[in-house]
Amino acid sequence: MTIPRLLVVDDDVEMCAMMVGWLQRNGFAAVGVHDGAGVAQRMDQGRVDLILLDVMLGDESGLRICQKLREDHDVPIIMVSALSADDQRMAGYRSGADDYIAKPFNPELLVARVRAVLRRARRATSLAYRRQSRVYAFAGWRYDTREGSACAPGGFEVALSTRERQLLQVLLANPEIPLSRDEIAEAMDLLGEGTADPAEGRAIDMLVGRLRGKIEETPKEPALIRTARGVGYVLACSVKVL
Repeated sequence: MTIPRLLVVDDDVEMCAMMVGWLQRNGFAAVGVHDGAGVAQRMDQGRVDLILLDVMLGDESGLRICQKLREDHDVPIIMVSALSADDQRMAGYRSGADDYIAKPFNPELLVARVRAVLRRARRATSLAYRRQSRVYAFAGWRYDTREGSACAPGGFEVALSTRERQLLQVLLANPEIPLSRDEIAEAMDLLGEGTADPAEGRAIDMLVGRLRGKIEETPKEPALIRTARGVGYVLACSVKVL
């Protein structure tokens, strides 16, 4: 199972460290930053599954940071603040927050709210995956998600199994980003219909091997689906959505 990656944003260093430590002890991969610049840097560095964002960050407004994030990201955001009046909560929701927690809070309640928001986000992601109809172009290939057809650089169509198509779509949606086997399996499950966990044993490795055999010029020396040592696999080429 993929460990959720959380970002805690609070200019109170001790509070930030306390929240990060509590979340880590409860099974989350949490890190902390103290300002808007830190948020931007972390968002550029890789996947963030949820943000816990303080409303007051010194001279910066957490509400404004939330609004800016909403311009480019769908990441779930929980506002955390000592301001708990109804109008202040409504301001948080209007800025794009998914939930609002007032300080001081029970740490167990915080974890429960985080898990609830993550569950809602996963359900929404599942529906979005099922609705997507896109055509991807990569390394001379063309893949149509609606038709499930993969067209090679020479113009001929290559037949892919259902699981191979799901794997390819996950990789195309995350080009040049190393993905763990668990992350690939979870994303494939969103594309499937409640099928068995493909991460059992060496199933993902075998599936990657089969897909390489169909789209790589030299499967034993793959140029497209490369092994990311210590992580999993990465689609090592740029992708264009047509």
